[in-house]
Amino acid sequence: MRPNEIIKEINKLELSEKLILVEDIWDSIAMSNSMLPLPEWQKKELDKRYEEYKNGKLGLHDWKEVHSIIREKNQ
Repeated sequence: MRPNEIIKEINKLELSEKLILVEDIWDSIAMSNSMLPLPEWQKKELDKRYEEYKNGKLGLHDWKEVHSIIREKNQ
């Protein structure tokens, strides 16, 4: 099926059906996540940040806190 045909079929769906479809697509992507290419520079950066986190040099933030900060900056 061609992309434009898929879009036409999607447009026929109820909102609840579209949401289920999106969830299924994301689940499919997550299952094949290990097959996604990751550039070497990105791997190195992730490894560096993970080491900093393990050594207590980097903290984590709750997503609600981050979301709140971003919203405040953009108001």
